[in-house]
Amino acid sequence: MSDFLPVCKEDMKKRGWDEVDFVYVCGDAYVDHSSFGAAIITRVLESRGYKIGFIAQPDWKDDNSICVFGKPRLGFIVSAGNMDSMVNHYTVSKKRRSQDAYTPGGVTGKRPDYATIVYSNLIRKVYKQIPIIIGGIETSLRRLAHYDYWSDSLKHSILVDSQANIAVYGMGELPIVEIAEALDSGIDVQDITFINGTVYKAKSLESVYDAVTLPSYDEMKADKRKYAESFYIQYCNTDHITAKRLVEKYNDHMYIVQNPPARPLTEIEMDDVYALPYMRAYHPSYEKLGGVPALSEIKYSLTSNRGCFGGCNFCALTFHQGRVLQTRSHESIIKEAELMTGEKDFKGYIHDVGGPTANFRHRACEKQVEKGVCTGKQCLFPKPCPNLKVDHSDYLSLLRELRNLPNVKKVFVRSGIRFDYLMADKDNTFIKELCKYHISGQLRVAPEHIADEVLSMMGKPQNSVYEAFVRRYQKVNKKTGKEQFLVPYLMSSHPGSTLESAVKLAEYLRDLGYMPEQVQDFYPTPSTISTCMYYTGVDPRNMEKVYVPVNPHEKAMQRALMQYRNPANYELVKEALIKTGRTDLIGFEPHCLIRPRKEKWREKTWNKKKKGKR
Repeated sequence: MSDFLPVCKEDMKKRGWDEVDFVYVCGDAYVDHSSFGAAIITRVLESRGYKIGFIAQPDWKDDNSICVFGKPRLGFIVSAGNMDSMVNHYTVSKKRRSQDAYTPGGVTGKRPDYATIVYSNLIRKVYKQIPIIIGGIETSLRRLAHYDYWSDSLKHSILVDSQANIAVYGMGELPIVEIAEALDSGIDVQDITFINGTVYKAKSLESVYDAVTLPSYDEMKADKRKYAESFYIQYCNTDHITAKRLVEKYNDHMYIVQNPPARPLTEIEMDDVYALPYMRAYHPSYEKLGGVPALSEIKYSLTSNRGCFGGCNFCALTFHQGRVLQTRSHESIIKEAELMTGEKDFKGYIHDVGGPTANFRHRACEKQVEKGVCTGKQCLFPKPCPNLKVDHSDYLSLLRELRNLPNVKKVFVRSGIRFDYLMADKDNTFIKELCKYHISGQLRVAPEHIADEVLSMMGKPQNSVYEAFVRRYQKVNKKTGKEQFLVPYLMSSHPGSTLESAVKLAEYLRDLGYMPEQVQDFYPTPSTISTCMYYTGVDPRNMEKVYVPVNPHEKAMQRALMQYRNPANYELVKEALIKTGRTDLIGFEPHCLIRPRKEKWREKTWNKKKKGKR
């Protein structure tokens, strides 16, 4: 049956069902598209014969809002949506966002803060004994004790506060099917402790084997360094081949146990997931509300990969999708593109072909197949590993196939291009075709900063690598006769960033002649190395102290330096330059960032004239 999943009892009855097996409760609006995790999980379960009801953005103040289908036969599945609900709601300055792209019409307030916890507690209030499975990125990054920026505190594992039975972390297709099959076979939810990619609660450790014991919650609460130690153990256990089972104690009768990660999907399995009968649209009931803005961003984009071996310290991908690349076949991607080109709103432009990193299309090295990713080492940082397989030929071939499809005018690459990986490729073929066919005037890249001491804390290559890329990019464009620009993503206030390094960045922007319209402050989201640094003041990899700008005024100065031309930032920029002893950058010379205020200049001029008359 090609249709949306039931969203009410009437839909259920039309399918001839008396009940559903699972109710999926989601903080996002219902969008049946493979870029939405909720759509993938529900369609995967449907493909295994399970009956799914979908409740999108229930009113968490109304018990009846999760009773739409009555009591499901097997359980509830809960997700906050495609984003952590707190990131969705608040800017880095903790101000409420004015729009929610995952809600009809972009309106805010349709989901609660800490949505997974609130929804799960609501379900537990109404259905006392029903199995509750939580998943999605909010659950994934909060699966063990974690620093929560919005409350500025160390929070419990999300399993503790949500009263759920099982948490699925990472990409959930394999674990959710195993959980469904276990429940369907009659296994009590309390006994489902054996599935990789899941976290569960245990009253004792009698049946827990081959486990690494982390510092207890109380120890971490009392000592931030203990949290840093725990975090790094977790970070080193994110690969499905090498990871150990992890245990976190809360009291003598409660332990949180994290099983090793689920294995990555094979290419065939990935193809199967993306071949499921998605409607590729938001639910029609949202049409009168203005639709769901997030869909327009990705409707004509293609996912070619998952995972990332880039290893940026401020990115949560290592904890969520992992460092092992998973890819779809060309045939699968071409088939989706052909479906896309047949849609009435398609204008001939494929907006993106990529994933977390567009130009990754295979594992970092062949050793990962049997031995997993290296523990304590990065594939690209501080320099590309000698074993790294650098090859753009498969991605290039895919782009060529796509741009030769009927009705396709242009194929854009808008996912992040990892420029240090591109620089490791001595063959110019990819960058030539990228510039010639897949950019429209500008390419967005993410150097993030230019001070090497900050870049090392970010897990990014030295600035010299970016500068070499800029020269190569400009040279290729000149040869192809195109005038195209680079738009760099830059970040202020990352751990390791001092006012002095912020001034360096401002000078770089001055020399570049570029003034960013928007500036991104470092955002301490759960479960990243950078967030651990922010909270603890140490680098969890070596336990050495790290300078962390936490004072709001200093952060405002660092941000203002990146937009020093904005008159509103004048006083902040001036204060920063005085504090760092860089008053040489206040004046009328070409290298100066700001000029003295006109009033004071006029006063000095008047005083000089007055002295002259005497």
